[in-house]
Amino acid sequence: MSLKSFAAKIFAQRIVNKEQKWIKEPLKAQELVFKELVTMGAKTQFGRDHGFNEISSMTDFAAKVPIRDYEALKPYVEQILAGESNILWPGKPIYFAKTSGTTSGAKYIPITQPSIRNQVEASRNAILTYIHETGHADFVDGKMIFLQGSPILQEKNGVKLGRLSGISAHYVPNYLQKNRLPSWETNCIEDWETKVNQIVLETENQDMTVIAGIPSWVQMYFEKLQEKHQKKIGNLFKNFQLFIYGGVNYEPYRAKFENLIGRKVDSIELFPASEGFFAYQDSQKEKGLLLLLNAGIFYEFVKAEEFFEENPQRYTVKDVELGVNYAMIISTNAGLWGYNLGDTVQFVSKNPYRVIVSGRIKHFISAFGEHVIAKEVEEAMNLAIRATDARVNEFTVAPQTNPENGLPYHEWLIAFEKEPTDMEVFITTLDISMQEQNSYYFDLIEGKILQRLKVTRIKKQGFQEYMKSIGKLGGQNKVQRLSNDRKLADGLRSYKL
Repeated sequence: MSLKSFAAKIFAQRIVNKEQKWIKEPLKAQELVFKELVTMGAKTQFGRDHGFNEISSMTDFAAKVPIRDYEALKPYVEQILAGESNILWPGKPIYFAKTSGTTSGAKYIPITQPSIRNQVEASRNAILTYIHETGHADFVDGKMIFLQGSPILQEKNGVKLGRLSGISAHYVPNYLQKNRLPSWETNCIEDWETKVNQIVLETENQDMTVIAGIPSWVQMYFEKLQEKHQKKIGNLFKNFQLFIYGGVNYEPYRAKFENLIGRKVDSIELFPASEGFFAYQDSQKEKGLLLLLNAGIFYEFVKAEEFFEENPQRYTVKDVELGVNYAMIISTNAGLWGYNLGDTVQFVSKNPYRVIVSGRIKHFISAFGEHVIAKEVEEAMNLAIRATDARVNEFTVAPQTNPENGLPYHEWLIAFEKEPTDMEVFITTLDISMQEQNSYYFDLIEGKILQRLKVTRIKKQGFQEYMKSIGKLGGQNKVQRLSNDRKLADGLRSYKL
């Protein structure tokens, strides 16, 4: 054991012991965060506009601060962009994370000194928790790759602008700098295909032990390596042992990854966003991600089925139920207040509080009242993959409301790396799983409102080619898992087999 890996184990023990203090008192942790946020928020323009000086309870807060999306927050953000201070948080943010909005163009999400500190600590603690649980620390001696956006930042009125992953690149600790790949120059390449090709050149002869990134884009990197060397990734990188990911569910990709690698490797799931770092996988044995309740974020939850009602009930962690689909509402030490993150979660444990990400509040299929969510289609896909030894590169689901013949149906557009051993079994498994998980879907099938789902095969690299065609290849861009319209499905029409 090297001195570095020994030190990592000691540090991991210290951090895990420290984290246990709030994990054992989660409600107290959230109460302390809430009080601090309201105290700081009272010093801002937003706080004055919403009567923060009169808030003494979480009930008061819910009454005075309505749930809002980015569009409702935008007037405050524009004041900060214009150079004003004390608008959403005391002083000015140190960064704006620039993201692509679907309805409002570019979004500028504020990041403050305390919020970036929480982001960095959460990333670190996820790895240290893994070391503590498994005892595996020798990977710290090898090379680590983080597939991320360009770290080049712009500046506007004293606030730096960039992608979150590019901002995070400035916070890699010194003790990891010598291990980190790719080079700064390569990370600055904007074109994703050019960047991945250069990463292949820089890493192919290195002792890679940790690889991190969104699964679909790490898959692209692996495929280029395999195509060039005609070797499994696990043979090329003999000490590769840990995959760190976030942004999408890994399970639909797992079989493909294990085939590319040639063996199983441990993985750590993260739940970060420009708006904050919310949870990470704290156990290789237990289901779900540890919700971070002491990290500058106050959480509220609205039942997904009630979200679009006027003044829906808002719950704190104290009142959540297991297995219920909730829209997650956050207030943060970056100045987001009653902010609809857009993600939905389900609690799988309350001791400690662990969640799974179940989808997006606006990403669902309910063309006929079926209320299908991402968690359901991903679970069905996992079962179908296991039943037929298939491997899937990517997939999405959309309703077909006006077919040329027969009843409407759900169309599953799938790019197979390896075709199912029996396509009929694959389709039947998908459909039965959907009926078992979703009673509305079952009733529509039974009532002859919908016919059984249909699979449309997309060529192997079809999703990548489509994303490239719309300027969304690589970085933090992700394929939408399901939608209530035909925009993505129709866009993929040119890539059908």
